[in-house]
Amino acid sequence: MLIKSLVQKKADLTTVKETDTLEEALATLEDSGFRCVPILDESGQIFRGNIYKMHIYRHKSQGGDMSLPVTYLLKNATKTIPVDAPFFKVFFNIKDLPYIAVLDENANFYGILTHSRLLAMLSESWNIDVGSYVLTVMSSGQRGDLAAMSKILAKYVSISGCLTLDAKQEEIVRRTLFTLPRALMRPR
Repeated sequence: MLIKSLVQKKADLTTVKETDTLEEALATLEDSGFRCVPILDESGQIFRGNIYKMHIYRHKSQGGDMSLPVTYLLKNATKTIPVDAPFFKVFFNIKDLPYIAVLDENANFYGILTHSRLLAMLSESWNIDVGSYVLTVMSSGQRGDLAAMSKILAKYVSISGCLTLDAKQEEIVRRTLFTLPRALMRPR
């Protein structure tokens, strides 16, 4: 349920209905200042996709009919995640989008998870409010390396956070970053 706490709920969002025209959608986008917004069905329950300001402007500049329904330029119709999605699924599905649509248990539109909220949650994992130092430890990535590094560090200091980089099979060296608190402790 970690994702649920990060989602901006439908009631707090600017959306357009699938029957709105491109002209109406453009006005909504201009008024809101957003570069794209979700398109919902008439009931406001079903996510249809996204509409991007850039695509409407391109269409308009090419003499396109602005009275067409917003669905004419609909994008990202299949880019959704369930509200109880595991973190890794969210992380890999959002990478090319400004946000990803989140669906509830009944596949109804629940809200959106933005890149900025996801990055804020990741930055919290560094514990910058508690931590003051980041120690990078290189290892071979063998079984037990993380436990050994943690055991050694724990003799001297509390560990506020830990992140491993270069964790692919073909990588020869792993970098493990330990966030350490401002007040370093003495050896036990």
